[in-house]
Amino acid sequence: MTATARDPVARIAMWSGPRNISTAMMRSFENRADACVSDEPFYACYLARTGVDHPMREAVLENQPQDFDSVAEAMQGPPPREGARIWYQKHMCQHMLGGDPLDWAGGLANAFLIRDPRAVVASFAKNRGTPEAFELGFERQREIFDHVRAAADATPPVLDAEDVLGDPERALRALCAALNVAFDPAMLAWPAGRRDSDGVWAPVWYKAVEASTGFAAAGAAPSDLPADLQRLADAARPSYEAMAAHRLLG
Repeated sequence: MTATARDPVARIAMWSGPRNISTAMMRSFENRADACVSDEPFYACYLARTGVDHPMREAVLENQPQDFDSVAEAMQGPPPREGARIWYQKHMCQHMLGGDPLDWAGGLANAFLIRDPRAVVASFAKNRGTPEAFELGFERQREIFDHVRAAADATPPVLDAEDVLGDPERALRALCAALNVAFDPAMLAWPAGRRDSDGVWAPVWYKAVEASTGFAAAGAAPSDLPADLQRLADAARPSYEAMAAHRLLG
């Protein structure tokens, strides 16, 4: 939701998939004095409804609400930190199951963070083994993108991780302009360490970002993948390319 005189809070829903730079982007926004963040608020809903066995599953279920409608309503309400003018919500596309209502997102400023499927698949497999296609979220991300685009009759901003890592300031300035918020140089670097706002799952997934103090240099996506991973990357590529055609720095 773009800030207005009646409601001065800009609620940003950033839609990503796993093994992207989504947590680094969350760090970037949280380092602004005027912003607060929410880390994957639908994660427990997703685990409860799918039965997917993720690391720290029980801790996530105990730590977050599991009712989809109540979480969706909360995302449109007051930000978690009083006085924040920007509320950055890090959402994982695969947490939205087929048939889940998306109308709640219509009141938010939606943006999409994408990454080359080869890089995503390789990173996921390194951490958790060979994924199922739905766990990567590419098809669901495109569906959410198409829904948001049609509902708003406007193309939401799309940011490619490679563009962010290649030139963070240029990419973040473009994103802020598209979201109608001022760019803040504080977004380019942050202190190392864990945050109270990090999900309870941080010990499993956030070791690299906890050690970071800014966006790392871009690494090339692997040119060769095992056959099973290559099939997953190939299946995800049409959805990725459909959104990449609209990326801000394309």
